[in-house]
Amino acid sequence: MQNITDKIPPNSTCIKIEHVNKSFGKKQVLFDISLDVPYAQILGLLGPSGSGKSTIVKMIAGIDIPTSGDVYLLDEKMPKLSMLNKIGYMAQSDALYEELTAEENIKFFASMYKLTKSKQKQRITEVMELVNLSDHLKKQIKQYSGGMKRRLSLAIALIHEPPVLILDEPTVGIDPVLRKSIWDELYKLNKNGTTIIVTTHVMDEAEKCNNLGMIRDGKLIAVGSPDEIKHASGSNTIEEAFLYYGGASK
Repeated sequence: MQNITDKIPPNSTCIKIEHVNKSFGKKQVLFDISLDVPYAQILGLLGPSGSGKSTIVKMIAGIDIPTSGDVYLLDEKMPKLSMLNKIGYMAQSDALYEELTAEENIKFFASMYKLTKSKQKQRITEVMELVNLSDHLKKQIKQYSGGMKRRLSLAIALIHEPPVLILDEPTVGIDPVLRKSIWDELYKLNKNGTTIIVTTHVMDEAEKCNNLGMIRDGKLIAVGSPDEIKHASGSNTIEEAFLYYGGASK
């Protein structure tokens, strides 16, 4: 894959979130979120379930729209249909066709991105090896375990080599050995220029990111590298830092 950062000015912004608020009916779930994500960075959104992480990434992916404020991806205001082929999105719930095989599922999504037959074959081999599912290509999805479905969803998100990868709780239900291999691959993609956003509530995964956005009750309570956040809060761990900022935000 060509390194996509070759033609990008240094310190430029891949994703920009400006004063975003989001309400569902009378319930406000995001409060004045502003965040810049540089190109070729792994940003972790860290927070408990229900804190607003998934809502943020859905707006970056163009699946949802803010009640107020703006979201830009690759200098385009979202949502924008033509940007879909620039994004690899792995949702928290697996969007798979249970009656089809893994191969039929991944070919369907590959065709949506207009990959040629030869490119499809190449990429299916590569991504299924990555998620350790090569031997299960012909199985129907209804025979897959929950962890296998997560791994296939990740393979589908990677199939078209997108410049921006958005992963919502990607390693839930995945064993530690495979989780390490997945993170190793994310580092490779990132080194090659892919901008990656990962939502998580797992503290050791947060340490693997270049930068973190800590979210609690729909508010961004801290932003910075894991070391910066720990240093600023006088904490030894990310967990301690989250408790510090979470308490301070009340």
